Amino acid sequence: MKDYGECCPVFNPEPWDEKEIVWKDKLFVQDRVRSLFHIPLNFGKVVTKNCVLIEKSNAMMDDMIVLADENSLWGADVFMDCKTEVAGAKMTKISGTFQCKVFEGPYKNMKNWIAEMNNYLDSKDKTCQKLYFYYTTCPKCAKKHGKNYVVLIAKTGS
Repeated sequence: MKDYGECCPVFNPEPWDEKEIVWKDKLFVQDRVRSLFHIPLNFGKVVTKNCVLIEKSNAMMDDMIVLADENSLWGADVFMDCKTEVAGAKMTKISGTFQCKVFEGPYKNMKNWIAEMNNYLDSKDKTCQKLYFYYTTCPKCAKKHGKNYVVLIAKTGS
């Protein structure tokens, strides 16, 4: 079993930065984390629990995408992509056209990153329908790698 506290590969931002991606029924395990003013309280526990389920179902992706929908001050929906249905997990599919932009630095910059993402979308004549945050590494690995990359992924089309 992997140690999900220090497991993350070095993230390559190039395939994500200022790219458009299209997903059709991309399969994810969906769960919920508790937060206090958008600061997650049990993110690691939720991710670890779902990684175990995904691994047991032989559904682990080579480079797992972990998305957060920061839809409340008190919690966020978390989506972890997988190869197949995962026993014991809530499953969902995400489809659409998305614009991506990579940011690096401390999470306290999130407000600025969102503003920069909106400016980027404006420059492309795109409107954000839904914004996801792709946390590319856990905090321990971000410290180990010396980079804390976050990809903002804006759904802009059906």
